[in-house]
Amino acid sequence: MPSLVPVTSVRLGEHLPLLELLPSDSPVSWVRGGDGLVGWGTYAKTTVRGADRFDQARKWWHKQLETFSVSNAVQTSGTGPILFTSFSFDPNEESVLLIPKIIVGMRNGNSWITWIGNGAQPELLEKKENVKSNHFSWGEGSISSTDWQGRVADAIKEISDSSLEKVVLARDLTITATDEIDPREILRRLSAEYPSTWTFAVDGLVGATPELLLRLSRGMVTSRVLAGTISKTGDDEKDLALAASLARSSKDLEEHEYAVRSVGDALEPFCASTNVPESPFVLHLANVMHLATDVTGALIESKRDIDSFSILEKLHPSAAVCGTPTNAAAQVIAKIEGMSRGRYAGPVGWIDARGDGELGLALRCGQITKNVIRIFAGCGIVSGSNPEKELLESNAKFAPMRSALE
Repeated sequence: MPSLVPVTSVRLGEHLPLLELLPSDSPVSWVRGGDGLVGWGTYAKTTVRGADRFDQARKWWHKQLETFSVSNAVQTSGTGPILFTSFSFDPNEESVLLIPKIIVGMRNGNSWITWIGNGAQPELLEKKENVKSNHFSWGEGSISSTDWQGRVADAIKEISDSSLEKVVLARDLTITATDEIDPREILRRLSAEYPSTWTFAVDGLVGATPELLLRLSRGMVTSRVLAGTISKTGDDEKDLALAASLARSSKDLEEHEYAVRSVGDALEPFCASTNVPESPFVLHLANVMHLATDVTGALIESKRDIDSFSILEKLHPSAAVCGTPTNAAAQVIAKIEGMSRGRYAGPVGWIDARGDGELGLALRCGQITKNVIRIFAGCGIVSGSNPEKELLESNAKFAPMRSALE
């Protein structure tokens, strides 16, 4: 019988600037406000696809866990062996599962390190090397702005002609750089500009999402729903007035209600009790404001087999990235959107050996392939939508990645 591979987690204690530790070799990240996890070096990696991809992912992760001998002196969520995941939006596209060799975590001022293998505890060095200046050429995406507005009009017609209540349409832009794109500089800029978002990187997909799809920790589940958006002006007084108008907008409240309902319905079978606030709050980001609702629940204690994979299977795709009803919206997306989303709008984050984890929706992000990055934005279309306004909203949602590159 082959010997087990050691996995060791120990406390570091000190406050660490996580994103400054990342080398250029396969960096992975899930960081918010300085807390979270970063990792590098690839111990194991695979891809899954198909309607059962969450179950395939669970089986692969459990098979890996059987080969480990874990020594965990920290014993908190996010310690021990960690799986970073980046699932596709469409089940027929490729999802990525990755186990880093080295992981460093921070929570509430306490830090730890986990490493795989027989070697001594890795030394941590802040990666302050200069990043080469890069020049970017901005191109069109899979669909021109004019054509995309036409597809929004088509979606509005689909809604008026059927039982469809909402459909999310996405668009992309392709940017070419003079040199290979370094994800670390993008992560640092996103983290500095958007500290309340989760800054992520998995296998070339980098971004900063404001939307937490799932946090599972010791029997408690949380999901932050965002739907309904308005751009900020930078003038505090005007923005307060805009926030108030967003909170009263029937179009945005309708879109938000669909998204909250889909998450509440998905969590209900797993939970002994759920808390769904009656009305949303307005989440202020650097470039936009969103209607937001935090849905929480306590898992049914007798159901011992509930883990992040089983909940993800029911949560994705939510109304926030697909529409309502989900199946009908997915069919309309396949019919009129006209592009591959890849891992945009899919679940991204991490899962530990207990099945606990934190995963967001891969929004405000881009997929890097050497010196090319493809960035994405999506808008929820309802009966009261206007194609020109939706185009403006999508441009506002490109802003985080635009500024991180520029």
